[in-house]
Amino acid sequence: MDVVPVFEFPRSSRSTLLLSVVLSLATHLYPYLYDEEIGGHDGMEKFVETKEFKALNVDFALDEGMASPNDDFIVYNGERSIWQIHVHCTGQPGHGSLLLPNTAGEKIRHVINRFMDYREEQKKILDSNPKLTIGDVTTINLTQLFGGVQSNVVPEKLTAVFDIRLAVTVNHTEFEAMINQWCKEAGEGITLEYEQKNTYVECTKIDGTNPYWVAFKTATDEMKLKLDCRIFPGGTDSRYIRKVGIPAIGFSPMNHTPVLLHDHDEFLEAGIFLKGIDIYVKILTSIANV
Repeated sequence: MDVVPVFEFPRSSRSTLLLSVVLSLATHLYPYLYDEEIGGHDGMEKFVETKEFKALNVDFALDEGMASPNDDFIVYNGERSIWQIHVHCTGQPGHGSLLLPNTAGEKIRHVINRFMDYREEQKKILDSNPKLTIGDVTTINLTQLFGGVQSNVVPEKLTAVFDIRLAVTVNHTEFEAMINQWCKEAGEGITLEYEQKNTYVECTKIDGTNPYWVAFKTATDEMKLKLDCRIFPGGTDSRYIRKVGIPAIGFSPMNHTPVLLHDHDEFLEAGIFLKGIDIYVKILTSIANV
């Protein structure tokens, strides 16, 4: 079963109505935009720019979070920037029996090594500090390789694709300059194609300057919930909300639940689910009365 656990949202919203809870602010439910799982580019990314969205006058948003295997409830106030890069390396083609100069293979090896060296540096940073989570570092993964016509022909072009998630502390201009330098070192005939290149988006403040966070935290404190604030490791629609200047928090009240994202037999224990509805009712009531 492949699901994003948002069922508690509508159920808790309905509960506030059934309990005749008085709310000072209007609440709008939007957990079912159709393309969130494939990037949200034709959904929330475009929706936030429409006059219909602007007419809603949204001041704060609650989005999905993630399960927690322990007693904590994880809260996400930001996300890493997603970059997906195709590095096209061209060079001298020819017969496989020769040692030709300036080949695409030599260039792509240099590029891959540079990306993987940076990946190893980030892995060491993560492994050396138990307080860090995967969302605190930049991840790089080689996800695709293309090229070649047959096994005994040196190809004119080879392509490597990298999936990169930039930590919120990374300067995008400097990071792009570093990538360009790697490609320059490898030689001429290298071009970059960005399949995806998210801009930097400021994290939502989780302090006294954000009245909605204060309301959120007040509600969870009253319920004696233990919160663990993090940067979300993947991508959700929240990034498009934050991009237009609206604070957003990712939160799913699912503690004591294994993280089985898109895995077989993903589940949520009934007691945790029902408790989550009560938690949402309390949080929504607090936030909507700011």
